[in-house]
Amino acid sequence: MHPVDTLQINFNPDQLAILNAAMAFLMFSVALDVRPSDFKKVVLFPKSVGVGLLIQYLLFPLVTLGVIFLFQPPVSMAMGMVLVSMCPSGNMTNYLTHFSKANVALSVTFNAIIILLASVITPAGFLFWSGFIPDSETLRQSFDLKFMEMALIIIELILAPLLLGMWLNHRFPAFVEKIKPWAQRLSLIIFFSILVLALLGNRENISTYLGYAFLIVLIHNGLGISLGYWIGRLTRLPELDCRTLAFESGVHNTALGLLLIFRFFNGLGGMALIAAWYGIWDLVTGMGLAYYWRRKAVQ
Repeated sequence: MHPVDTLQINFNPDQLAILNAAMAFLMFSVALDVRPSDFKKVVLFPKSVGVGLLIQYLLFPLVTLGVIFLFQPPVSMAMGMVLVSMCPSGNMTNYLTHFSKANVALSVTFNAIIILLASVITPAGFLFWSGFIPDSETLRQSFDLKFMEMALIIIELILAPLLLGMWLNHRFPAFVEKIKPWAQRLSLIIFFSILVLALLGNRENISTYLGYAFLIVLIHNGLGISLGYWIGRLTRLPELDCRTLAFESGVHNTALGLLLIFRFFNGLGGMALIAAWYGIWDLVTGMGLAYYWRRKAVQ
């Protein structure tokens, strides 16, 4: 067993409770941009949504396992990679799609569908795909992982706030327009402040093992973005839809992944390092790509 497989990033119960509340508030603020009518827009892009779901739930996990078999990272890091691959696309994808002048309507619709499915797909997908990680059985058995417990946490902290935000947006649109800007800014500040403080408390361990995470995340994220774009091209989707799927397949809600790691895996260091660094790096690559595509208009 690699030393990083025994490393733990500790949260005390008070920090974990605040982190849970911050996560719920973050998802509520995201939902303020989602309307029930957005789900009906799937009829406008049925092929693009279908291709996106295929990438999200089958191709990206398979590519993730391919990277694991090829590079053989420590088991805990491999588990972190699988968990990231099963987290829904990040709430930043709508902004990146808008900034790059790609298909915003597709991004909003796809993101809403993925978040709604997350309560089932994220725990079920992780429990299934992590079973294929070489030499992972001992480490996985050391944690009492139950599908229903993971699903209920996601419903509580992701689905319920999402539905509440959508309901408010539908019933009280003027009120939502007033609270949306500060709610979204405040949720991000609260969540990342807590996360940064917790990581700083473990900075010595993190600095020791970050090198293990850097290269693997670079490759993993690059393949996720490439998969979304090139599978879109291969299936003859419009260029703007291909660009949108690049963001949806490469940018993931690693905040959810970290919350699950702290809740169910005792802050397992290798998993947390992968999820935390992926959450930073996918914003770097996402913004770089959005800026490039913004300047390279579709002819």
